[in-house]
Amino acid sequence: MTVDERKTLNTSVIQNLILENRQKLSVSGVADVLSFDDQVVIIETELGLLTVKGENLRINKLSIDTSEVIVEGDISSMNYSDQKGSEKSKGSLISKIFK
Repeated sequence: MTVDERKTLNTSVIQNLILENRQKLSVSGVADVLSFDDQVVIIETELGLLTVKGENLRINKLSIDTSEVIVEGDISSMNYSDQKGSEKSKGSLISKIFK
C-alpha cells in the first residue's frame, strides 16, 4: 500500500490489535471470523483480512455485537491482506479478457 493510498483510507474506522506476550491477541473492528483451527485463524476486519498463525490457537471471546475477538495460544505471525483489492483486480482481468 502506497503512502497516498493510506491517506485516502476512511479514518472513521478504528481498529486495535493488542498482542500480550505473544499469547493473547485482542482485535477490535471485527466483522466476522471466516475460519479457525488450532494453527490458523482468519478474521474479516473493517481494514481487510487478518490471518493469525501459531500453535494451539483458540478463540477465547467472540462478540460480533461489540466487534471484538480474543485469540489465545502461541502466536507466531499476523498478516493483513486486502480482500477488496484482490476482488477488484480479478474483475479488471476478466473485463480485459472479454473486451
